[in-house]
Amino acid sequence: MPELSQRRRLLVLAICCMSLLIVSLDNTVLNVALPSIQRELHASVSGLQWTIDAYTLVLASLLMLSGSTADRIGRRRVFQTGLVLFTLGSLLCSLAPNLASLVAFRMVQAVGGSMLNPVAMSIITNTFTEPRERARAIGVWGAVVGVSMAAGPLIGGLLVDSVGWRSIFWINLPIGLAALVLTWRYVPESRAPKPRRADPVGQLLVIGVLGALTYAIIEAPAAGLTSPLILSFAGIAALSLTGLVLYEPRRAEPLIDLRFFRSVPFSGATVIAVCAFAALGGFLFLNTLYLQNVRGLSALHAGLYMLPMAALTFLCAPLSGRLVGSRGPRISLLVAGTAMTASGLLFALTDAEATNALLFTGYVLFGLGFGMVNAPITNTAVSGMPRAQAGVAAAVASTSRQIGQTLGVAVIGAVLAGGAIGAAASATYTAGFADASRPAWWIITACGVCVLLTGALTSGAWARTTARRAAERLEPQDAQTVAGTRS
Repeated sequence: MPELSQRRRLLVLAICCMSLLIVSLDNTVLNVALPSIQRELHASVSGLQWTIDAYTLVLASLLMLSGSTADRIGRRRVFQTGLVLFTLGSLLCSLAPNLASLVAFRMVQAVGGSMLNPVAMSIITNTFTEPRERARAIGVWGAVVGVSMAAGPLIGGLLVDSVGWRSIFWINLPIGLAALVLTWRYVPESRAPKPRRADPVGQLLVIGVLGALTYAIIEAPAAGLTSPLILSFAGIAALSLTGLVLYEPRRAEPLIDLRFFRSVPFSGATVIAVCAFAALGGFLFLNTLYLQNVRGLSALHAGLYMLPMAALTFLCAPLSGRLVGSRGPRISLLVAGTAMTASGLLFALTDAEATNALLFTGYVLFGLGFGMVNAPITNTAVSGMPRAQAGVAAAVASTSRQIGQTLGVAVIGAVLAGGAIGAAASATYTAGFADASRPAWWIITACGVCVLLTGALTSGAWARTTARRAAERLEPQDAQTVAGTRS
């Protein structure tokens, strides 16, 4: 990539952030619309899970392929293709006549989305090469997630209450088209010097692991844990994972280079991403159904109730980026893990939902934790690896996020379904929801504890030493660059 002026670099960052905005906004807006979709399309809890997880599952399955493809054939080209597919998928979702069509069109969106965020992060990594400047850029990137969390419930609630749930997909159209034009005009093309070859077998094994595992979790409450169907899909997931672990090291250019995970910070960032986003997916799923189906709030009022969480995420994300740039990831990760754990415990140990003061306290704590966690995940993942493989490294981090969100929605939804929470309201719905959600809050608490402990264990001097050694094995000529980077 040619050297760009400061103004041009900031413009590239803004364009990349536009892609993150539509992808993140789409998720938060959709969560607010779930009860409306449930009523109009007569969806069960598992149907709502598939509305979210069909997107995140496809996204997680294709992110690494998109990252390596972008490194090989051109990041701008793949990024533009992703914008086209995501915008088209959004249009199709707004026209979906039934739940099955909506799920299918969400998958089209996901194919496009897989070409956006990891590729955009790779563009940012290669545009902002100085470590502190890159950390600040990633902080801005994280702040966009906060913007989407703040604006999503409000915009979504307003659209759902005034126009209908289909209108939530319309907002992606002008942003997607504007980003497409600006990318063509201002983002330079770039490629990795030594990109990996395609790995179709590895790609199929990744799809087998994620697809079979998600299906088994979501459908287990209805089919039964010991049913032949669920056991078969669990077996497919286990066999696919075994095949992936055995096959990938034998390839010269694997889809997933397992040597990445010799870097303790990189491995830690992967675990933290899964846990943090599992907590987020479960948190949003739980609260959306509670506020609208149990408390009876409108979509707009539900969005306003969740504003404290979104506001804290928005405020803390750039602060976390600056902390990572100046002090490293440790402080951000410890604060994130502590706050997310405290939020989960508040709901698990008390009837926080019944009191607005406690409810908002839980939202503030979770927003603080999630706002602090995103920047260290991204910065650690890409800083510990050679820049030539930035697309793959960023894709692994993004894949971990999507896997976490997929599993969070799948597991929390399965807990609710197992607690006999149906689609229709009843006289015992409120009590039933409270009883069924208690184990879910303990799961979210466990995710927070994992963020805290993993962050403490993987952000010290020993961990940074393993990152330098891993970089030397991956690409010795880049070792000096990585050694100067504070992971």
